[in-house]
Amino acid sequence: HNLEMKHLPGADPELVLLSHRYEELERIPLSDMTREEINQLVQELGFYRKETPDAPVPEEFQFAPAKPLPTLLRPQAPTADGKTSPKHDKEEHPDL
Repeated sequence: HNLEMKHLPGADPELVLLSHRYEELERIPLSDMTREEINQLVQELGFYRKETPDAPVPEEFQFAPAKPLPTLLRPQAPTADGKTSPKHDKEEHPDL
């Protein structure tokens, strides 16, 4: 759950961890790792493995492995005209 694989021809394989706002947090090279090591890494990072592709994901794992979202969002900074800028929290990342 919350893990997507993209095959990029010619690129070295790496795990790219993104925040809930799709900001890059970390890149982990996978070239020198075995399949078992990659599976263990993904488990250690907190990804939830569904029993079947269409199995439901328990509520506590919906945002896994992301850390829980803060209960209060940071206040939006006002623009020059005194209005707050629009929120982009729920906007989908263009590459997904």
